[in-house]
Amino acid sequence: MEKSFTVKENHTALQVGSGTLPVLATPVLAAWIEGIATEIANSLHSTEESSVGTNINLDHLKKSKVGETITCQVNLVAQDRRKLTFSAVCTNEAGEQIATASHTRFIINIAKFMQ
Repeated sequence: MEKSFTVKENHTALQVGSGTLPVLATPVLAAWIEGIATEIANSLHSTEESSVGTNINLDHLKKSKVGETITCQVNLVAQDRRKLTFSAVCTNEAGEQIATASHTRFIINIAKFMQ
């Protein structure tokens, strides 16, 4: 699944507290990737279930300034019963790779999980 995002002021490291510069914050990039993976996972479980993220390994390779459009391509690469493994590649408008990631989610029963 592919989604594009425009970097806004509230997405910067300066604003989220993960750095001192007005560039795309790594935690925001991680949230974009995890959000797309969640959408994919939602199509794989029942309404009594959800998914939770348990790991993200993110290499943030290139800065992105406010106003730039970033496209994240996230793919489900493996499913072992309730364990879902995703890969992600994010690029800027010039087609340059700005990040790669792997992400793991588990499908859980909501009622049991919330006890």
